Amino acid sequence: MAERVPFQWLRHLLTVSRAVFWLLLLVLVFQLLWGPYRTDAARAKTLDRLQQERNSRVIAMIHREESVSLFGVSLRRSISIEDSEAILRAIRLTPADQPIDLILHTPGGMVLAAEQIAKALLQHEGPVTVFVPHYAMSGGTLIALAADKIVMDPNAVLGPVDPQIGAIPAASILKAVASKPRARISDETLILADIATKARAQVAAFLTEILLKHQPRARAAALAALLSEGRWTHDYPITVQAARELGLPVSTDLPPLVHDLMDLYPQGRTGKPSVLYVPFAPTPASPERPTRGSR
Repeated sequence: MAERVPFQWLRHLLTVSRAVFWLLLLVLVFQLLWGPYRTDAARAKTLDRLQQERNSRVIAMIHREESVSLFGVSLRRSISIEDSEAILRAIRLTPADQPIDLILHTPGGMVLAAEQIAKALLQHEGPVTVFVPHYAMSGGTLIALAADKIVMDPNAVLGPVDPQIGAIPAASILKAVASKPRARISDETLILADIATKARAQVAAFLTEILLKHQPRARAAALAALLSEGRWTHDYPITVQAARELGLPVSTDLPPLVHDLMDLYPQGRTGKPSVLYVPFAPTPASPERPTRGSR
């Protein structure tokens, strides 16, 4: 009988270990399911508060690198056909005279999707405002140009709208072809140059159509060429001051709720954050000093 005691103890330990394992697994699954739901609910609540505050239809297109799945794999997002379908549906469900506020945070993406969104905003009868809390580059800038008003954080930026052929700027392809004798240029490069020529013309024509909302035709065509010809690198930052100098309707009256919404889209990371800070505690109002003769 005495020899059975260690085996019984071992069997009991294995039973407890299995129970703890399944309990921890259930807790982990619950966190994975409940976390996104809680975050989505907080985002919806903030959007609703902004809608009530501004009496508008608020749409958010926020592309941030987010960690997903059990292993925290990061996915980088950009403007896609799915985005354009969702935004077009939201616009279609909005009354014609209802103001639309679009919150944009994006590095850009598919030209087709961006043009569809811009065209839908352009055709909306009510006033359209685009909010840019951090950046709206490339296709994001194209969408912002369709708004009646662009509201940016003082440090936010827009970007050029020059087309990219794969990962290569169209302007760079054309410059490379122009610098070499035709006999030394491969057929593949000549094909890319043909596509680049068409892409630049198409984007410039669409930009001109968008900019006619705020600019006379000559000015709209000149600005469209400037933004699409490849004068700058694709990530060149167009600041608030530069955007105003270009004649764009830009202000910096960004509602605080827009930043509150951005806080609900934390950047995905797998290690320690590289930026840390401690928020200031609210300072209580100091009591007024009594003046001479007061009681």
